[in-house]
Amino acid sequence: MIVLFDFDGVIADTETQYTEFWNRIGREYLGQEEFGHTIKGQTLVQIFGKYFEGMDREQEEIVPQLNEFEANMSYDYIPGAQAFMKELKAAGIPMAIVTSSNDIKMSNAYKAHPELLELVDKVLTSEYFSKSKPDPECFLKGMEFLGGTPEETVVFEDSFHGIAAGRAARSKVIGLATTNKREAIAPLCDMVIDDFCGLTVQDIR
Repeated sequence: MIVLFDFDGVIADTETQYTEFWNRIGREYLGQEEFGHTIKGQTLVQIFGKYFEGMDREQEEIVPQLNEFEANMSYDYIPGAQAFMKELKAAGIPMAIVTSSNDIKMSNAYKAHPELLELVDKVLTSEYFSKSKPDPECFLKGMEFLGGTPEETVVFEDSFHGIAAGRAARSKVIGLATTNKREAIAPLCDMVIDDFCGLTVQDIR
């Protein structure tokens, strides 16, 4: 078995913060409400390419705002996440974080949690991917790095795009009801959890 974790809304309790940031950006620059939900699971490059194409000045304004926001945001663990990762490591189960975030953002997360790099075998950031979720590329690359097959892979995700990517990669998908309601993601997942409290390795086999 190998385990692939999304980061935001799965390991770190950051999704609500991101939603607020991107909702503001959507209102200010695009006149759109709920923009934060629209772009979930997409990299910054993909967001700019899809929604801010040809808007060079706006992109130049947004980047420093995002960098400042990520440098100061909270990176609290989802309850039980760290303990569960430690249990996986003790059991010798390979793990990777597979995230749409870039290296700059993740460096802020490592400052808050330097132990992250010791807990997992690999962190794959947006720089590794050319396609965004729901395309399965990111999880397939995670499997490749860890030497696993889809059949032996467990993906932890919270967003609709992320869950769809895990499904498309033909892996087992465990959904976290941190970003979307349990009843909304349950039909799309093999299992749904609210957080990692009480979860064991045996539970996900």
